[in-house]
Amino acid sequence: MDMKEKVDTEASLQGVQPDNVVGVVQHLHKADAALEFLRQAGDVQPMKPEDESRLKHKVDFRVVPLLLACYLLQYLDKTLINYANVMGLQKDTNISGDQYSQLAMIFYVSYLGFEFPHGWAKYIGVMVIMWGLVLATTSACSSWAGLVTTRVLLGVFEAAVAPSLILITSMWYKRNEQPPRFGIWYLGTGLGTICGSLISFGFQHYDGQRFSSWQIMFLVVGLITVAVGITVVLMLPDNPMSARFLSRNEKFWAIERLRSNQTGVENKNFKWPQFVACFTDPQTYLLSLITISSNVPNGAVSSFQATIIRGFGFTSKETALLSIPAGAISVVSILLATNAAGRYNQRAVNIVCLLIPGIIGAALMAFLPEDNKAGKLIGNYMTNCLGASLPLLYSLVGANYAGHTKKVTMNATLLISFCLGNIIGPLTFTEESAPAYIPAKIAIIVTCTTAIVLTLILRYYYVWENRRRDKLVSARSMSHVVDIEFADRTDRENLEFRYTL
Repeated sequence: MDMKEKVDTEASLQGVQPDNVVGVVQHLHKADAALEFLRQAGDVQPMKPEDESRLKHKVDFRVVPLLLACYLLQYLDKTLINYANVMGLQKDTNISGDQYSQLAMIFYVSYLGFEFPHGWAKYIGVMVIMWGLVLATTSACSSWAGLVTTRVLLGVFEAAVAPSLILITSMWYKRNEQPPRFGIWYLGTGLGTICGSLISFGFQHYDGQRFSSWQIMFLVVGLITVAVGITVVLMLPDNPMSARFLSRNEKFWAIERLRSNQTGVENKNFKWPQFVACFTDPQTYLLSLITISSNVPNGAVSSFQATIIRGFGFTSKETALLSIPAGAISVVSILLATNAAGRYNQRAVNIVCLLIPGIIGAALMAFLPEDNKAGKLIGNYMTNCLGASLPLLYSLVGANYAGHTKKVTMNATLLISFCLGNIIGPLTFTEESAPAYIPAKIAIIVTCTTAIVLTLILRYYYVWENRRRDKLVSARSMSHVVDIEFADRTDRENLEFRYTL
């Protein structure tokens, strides 16, 4: 941070005016891109409530479906190997159970390695096209080496999706509007499970001799993914300022209505002080640990759900159909949790409420008698509530990190933590513990309990920090700094910022 920027920051914390206002507004190249757009907007009609409602609907219908399609395919395509495994993948490619476990892990290793800051809509579309091509070529794999190669490339290209979707959602919606939208595109996990189950069931009726059913499945889904990627490139705008589907007035309104977020819209300048600030912020480490611990079970469930269900004594086709309720539970839990979080501003409480059924479900799978198939199946379904905690974690990052560089850095950090949890999860499934996988189910109980404790600590930290800021503002008689919302200040630099819970 240079001397001038440091002085401006210190002034903003003290609430000095009018010199501080000049300091914020003059350096547009250091501020959020939205501020320059607002300065050049000229005369704009005032936004009425009906205008805002109409604007939200336009954005909802253009942006959210494309985000949902990206996330659905991201989840479906990475877990398609889960269904292929019960369709004869191991036998056809001559791999062992431990090698299959490593395939589930390898994806997240490469995903982690390429989890640098992303955030451009056109870039996402290209990545969707690329991983669709990789998925389609998986149908030609006949050995361990071929499967490893495609899983690595799949992780490389899919790494762009989640951090970009977090950023895009936060640049279009107010804080209270974000959790339901995060929830809508995160429905891709539950819908992906349902689609994967139905696709697997359908392709298992293919009995041709030239190709295996799982090979045809990979080819068809891969080509569908490529088509969706092309649509994203053509239809998804990079930001509100460049959205061709909005009028000039609507672009201005889309930005101005986000002023209360205090997080800005976009800044293409990478700022090292903000990068460093991300890793000196206590919430970064709490959010990362919560994400790791809550995604150890997610890694286990997403990659081994069909294997677990088949281990209860069901056939491959029965397993495919019995996986559908798991997706439905995921969809319902995501909708309930994200809508409640947006309405009541209680993201952390909702995360805890989702982790408790995961603990109970894992206990049912681990400790019920082996002949109690129904109870174990119910336990398996209950663990699908765990995945719904992730969009709430996404939402906490989108709402509680200000400063563009700091936000995109935390997006990448959160997804690295997600990868670590998903790398650890499959490792708890060993060939020696099959088919009961008791150690893996106990690991779910331990990690979920850890995540609950850390989430409650994080919530306490937010409450404490908000109260501390209220006292500082009152003691210093601070007044509002004009356009501080779009000055690209971090949440730590801007004392007007308040953390959502």
